Amino acid sequence: MNPIVGWGLAVALLAVSALTYGWRGLVLAASFVAFWLMLQFNRTIRVMKAAAAQPLARVPSAVMFQAGLRPGLTMLQVVSTTRSLGRKVEGSVDDWIWADAGGDRVRLHFARGRLATWQLERAQAVDSPAVDANPPLAP
Repeated sequence: MNPIVGWGLAVALLAVSALTYGWRGLVLAASFVAFWLMLQFNRTIRVMKAAAAQPLARVPSAVMFQAGLRPGLTMLQVVSTTRSLGRKVEGSVDDWIWADAGGDRVRLHFARGRLATWQLERAQAVDSPAVDANPPLAP
């Protein structure tokens, strides 16, 4: 939810309840707002606690991870999807990388707190022998 909409709804709830039920309505609305804030905080702590138990910037499959991305995701949504904290790219303001065991990486760029672009960087197959497209003919 957009924070402006959320806070606007909270203020509207406080105003309507105060005008309708007086101070009792204001107290009830304030307790609703406080409960909502505690739920948001608890969700954030739960996601960070799960991510702290995993290796840094690791995903099971970078290809499947990048297939599930869409513009506008928040960092909290990305971390809850990967269950891992990303590795910040040096020299950039808001670029993060997640990688899998095969060496494939996904680079994410956030703008204004939301996912703007991402790029899958495939690992080069170093161990596989080079295949000759034109093998020599047998005599």
